[in-house]
Amino acid sequence: MSVRLWAIILNTVSRYADIALPVPLDQTFTYEVNGVVPVVGARVLVPFSGQRLMGVVMRVHNDAPEGDFEVKPIQQILDDVAVLPDELIELARWIAQYYVAPLGEVLRGMLPLSAEVKRQFLYRITETGRKVLYEGAAKGASRRSKLSPEEQNREYAVLNYLESGEEAKLSALRSATSANKALLEGMVRKKWLVREAVAEERDARRLEKVAVLVEDARLPKLNANQTAILAELAAVGGRMRVRDLKETLGRAGVPESTLGTLVKRELVRVEEVAEAFHFGGVGSYGKKHAHEHALNETQMEALGTIAAAMAKGGFAPHLLYGVTGSGKTAVYFAAMRRALDAGRSALLMVPEIGLTPAMTGQLVAAFGDEVALLHSQLTPDERAEQWHRIRRGEARVVVGTRSAVFAPVRELGLIIVDEEHDGSYKQEETPRYHGRDVAVMRAKLKDAVVVLGSATPSLESWSNAEKGRYARIEMRTRVANRPLPAVELVDMRDEFRETGQEQIFSRRLIEETEATIARGEQAIILLNRRGYSFVVMCRSCGEKIECENCAISMTYHKPVSGNDAIAQPGQRLECHYCGFRRGVPKECPKCQSEHLYFLGAGSQQGEERLQEIFPQARIGRMDRDTVRGRSDMERMLARLHAGEINLLVGTQMIAKGHDIHGVTLVGVVGADFALGLPDFRAAERVFQLLTQVSGRAGRGELPGKVLVQTYHPDHYAVKFAAGHDYPGFVAKEMQYRRWMHYPPFGVLANVVVQSERLEEATGWSAQLGRWFSSTRLEKVRVLGPAAAPISRLKRIYRYHFVLKGESRKALSEALRAMLRFADAQGIVRRNLVVDVDALHLM
Repeated sequence: MSVRLWAIILNTVSRYADIALPVPLDQTFTYEVNGVVPVVGARVLVPFSGQRLMGVVMRVHNDAPEGDFEVKPIQQILDDVAVLPDELIELARWIAQYYVAPLGEVLRGMLPLSAEVKRQFLYRITETGRKVLYEGAAKGASRRSKLSPEEQNREYAVLNYLESGEEAKLSALRSATSANKALLEGMVRKKWLVREAVAEERDARRLEKVAVLVEDARLPKLNANQTAILAELAAVGGRMRVRDLKETLGRAGVPESTLGTLVKRELVRVEEVAEAFHFGGVGSYGKKHAHEHALNETQMEALGTIAAAMAKGGFAPHLLYGVTGSGKTAVYFAAMRRALDAGRSALLMVPEIGLTPAMTGQLVAAFGDEVALLHSQLTPDERAEQWHRIRRGEARVVVGTRSAVFAPVRELGLIIVDEEHDGSYKQEETPRYHGRDVAVMRAKLKDAVVVLGSATPSLESWSNAEKGRYARIEMRTRVANRPLPAVELVDMRDEFRETGQEQIFSRRLIEETEATIARGEQAIILLNRRGYSFVVMCRSCGEKIECENCAISMTYHKPVSGNDAIAQPGQRLECHYCGFRRGVPKECPKCQSEHLYFLGAGSQQGEERLQEIFPQARIGRMDRDTVRGRSDMERMLARLHAGEINLLVGTQMIAKGHDIHGVTLVGVVGADFALGLPDFRAAERVFQLLTQVSGRAGRGELPGKVLVQTYHPDHYAVKFAAGHDYPGFVAKEMQYRRWMHYPPFGVLANVVVQSERLEEATGWSAQLGRWFSSTRLEKVRVLGPAAAPISRLKRIYRYHFVLKGESRKALSEALRAMLRFADAQGIVRRNLVVDVDALHLM
């Protein structure tokens, strides 16, 4: 081959790659390609600031970076092909731009594959450490130290182990020298050791061992235990999980070593196979699944509109407004079936993990092995497994929470966002994206149909439909023409005047609940506060007991008896923001008075009071204290569907999407307290909560009834919710939003300045405040700085600005200009939280 041809080949091979890393910096980083050129969208391991990080390749090229610095080489390429397709790379760029977020942190959220990269620490001796080692050896290890002689000996052993200069893993040092992590970190601080964080590939496949009966094997003489094992395997078809077999053997008194004997004698072999994935499966309990229902005329019209859009092709956003119980889920399933029949895939998003068992159970019944599940309570290995099934095309139906919007679905044709109004779709950590809006953009990039469904659509989505950006589909009647539940308002001001006492439950609610239980029906009571009492206050000086980490009152939790006591600790005060717990003091920390007063009723106190009022009732409680994982939710819903629970009390998680046909009464307690919060969305949230929880009543053959206890019976949000009048509420609320230029009549961002040091937080806020005042921002109004409503959270002091813009472009330019100024002033990016389209200004 000629020299010229070799030169052409060498010039066409890319020498550099731009890598997006999960760090809070708005840039990619250039590395040298060492050998094989990675493809765009593949994962690589690279050195960065003394660590070894996983990044995603964004570009390969021959453009040498400007500046006089060493370009470090890529250390390892993890993927031969792109794990992220072009559409997801483009979506990541859009999220980074729209939400003013670092691209690398966006991509990290897109790849739930942490199980495939093992992170660990390596330790290496320094020259200082080697000097200490030699001096210690010369002086008989009599170094002056505050450590005990035993710990000094361990330090000497570590230095001696590392004397050769080679790096050693933490596990190796522990095994060889008995040194713990704290001791090693102390040696790093004394500069005797250098610690380096590294990442390396790990096999994340979930495997399990299966015992297999060897066919046609000649049976020698066997003892009773060996015969028992062979008989057990033969009875189940010749294959059985080893763990199940050992459990069976244990009950029969057969030693586990017997199985090993049979393997050695080649009568049984043990294989490693992929472990089966448990989807859950709450969702039937004797009633038909959503896909088994014949659609009524209204549902067929809705399906027809969605199917026509899919047949036409191209991007088509729809808002499906359907009252509670109108059968939206059946329409979703029918539309997904149409997508699959056309050779496309479908993605269904739900707002809460608690809704996935019921939905997944129905999806598996309808679509079988083509279903995949993605949410944060899966183990890292399970998430990686499901993600790869989707990417390989083995699963064409995906269900999950907000992060499922990033699933690498092939031939995506339909995205459905159920309960699109729900605030749970908004990510509360960087990148602070909204799953609903990202779903719409993904559908646009993929020329797919997207359906946003809700009985109480967000005002932003309703406005988009009013402006013609979304096609609106309406389902205003319930399935089988069942009536919407009658709603009765109970004025708690009158209740207090007539009884002279402040009670959790009104006489009217107690009366209706008693009658419901007596008829053999079920009741649900919403009490939207966790714990027993949410304020502990001193009667003498008025001091409230606050969390030591957060500027928030601590919640009192009473000791629990019965089965739940195993999972919950005893009497305590707990912060529901950072999780800090402490005992209940016997006296006021400020004035030492013994007169502590417990104010406010939470779901735990509600359950206790209901047990006193209805001792024969089968009461359950559903809140974050009793439902800690997906299995807890499954068990609770199973008991409810089976009728084991006839009175359920809980927080707002009971209001979302559950379809229990035996519930005929819903009580609402204290939901209107949110009307007093400093939040322009307060009325919308209260209306949505009242409407959604009311929709749990009367979904079966019997009519439903709702009792709403309120101190604000004349508030328009409460009155419109009582009348099931969503359009009326929207018309009223839109007036206020228009006057104040709040979304959807403007765009909004919340900027939080935070630091563990108060003087830093206030100083930086003042700097930014002066910059905002002196800089002319087109079409953007800045409010602040001011102390955030929660001024200290997890020991971090917080100040904030609210930016209200007339256009998306103007807001984005203002935020980026602010970040450039902050960077020039040395304000660390991690100390600035930019929340575009913020749902909460806390």
